[in-house]
Amino acid sequence: MTSVLYDAPGARAKRRNLIFSVVFFVLLALFLWWIWRTMDDKEQLHWALWEPFTQAQAWTTYLLPGLGNTLKAAALAMVIALPLGAIFGIARLSDHRWVRVPAGAVVEFFRAIPVLLLMLFANEVYVRSTDISSETRPLYAVVTGLVLYNASVLAEVVRAGILALPKGQTEAAKAIGLRKGQTMNSILLPQAVTVMLPAIVSQLVVIVKDTALGGVMLQFPELLNSRQTLAANYANVVPSFIMVGAIFILLNFILTSFASWLEGRLRRGKKSTGAVVPPAAVEGTAATGAGGGGFGVGGVGDTNT
Repeated sequence: MTSVLYDAPGARAKRRNLIFSVVFFVLLALFLWWIWRTMDDKEQLHWALWEPFTQAQAWTTYLLPGLGNTLKAAALAMVIALPLGAIFGIARLSDHRWVRVPAGAVVEFFRAIPVLLLMLFANEVYVRSTDISSETRPLYAVVTGLVLYNASVLAEVVRAGILALPKGQTEAAKAIGLRKGQTMNSILLPQAVTVMLPAIVSQLVVIVKDTALGGVMLQFPELLNSRQTLAANYANVVPSFIMVGAIFILLNFILTSFASWLEGRLRRGKKSTGAVVPPAAVEGTAATGAGGGGFGVGGVGDTNT
């Protein structure tokens, strides 16, 4: 039996796949057992090392404040980087060379620099040219570095998502008299969001994880940096790493799960209802596009932007 995408496995293929699966799970079990034995031999499974995580002090003094700073930095970076990336992504598609070329240069420049270098550079700029206090300066530096790097990456995601749409969408919009800004706002971007969403979510996960760079290099009191203080007080380095890793996994799982739910909702909402659009509505849309003064993204009303 075959399908459009693949040939159904026969008896020999099923037997071979079963053998491979059994071997894989056996090796995985052996690997996990080896990790367990190694940690036990190194006395890393003693209850005294894990007991602090059952007490409120370890959470309220170290982990929860660090988690709050991680979420604060990640949220600020997301809120700023998403619209900034959308603006630069759309600017790279402009018909005007004086808009397209500078936007492309900015995107390629910041996309080529490591995010850690951007954080360190931003911190030095804030030290030498601003009056920001030393307590809040690491937060500003971390957010600045995350925004500059991730906005440039998201700009490419937006550009690729729009270019991935069929050209017939743009041609149909031109046929009914919509301007380019109206076409982008009303037709291309709403459809491209579904295409871009998996890549956008992946980049948001990167933002959450990259906040740890600020804790290591700038002493920003985020989750990983708070773990260092906790481990120094309780002498449980390995358990603290495991606990912080589990928290990061949970955070990213929640983020990706929400994104999967949102993507499914958007896809269901875009399914055709079978309704017939009356000619009067089409003529009204055409009249609005031909004579209206609607603005495109960012308030640009130029027909060729």
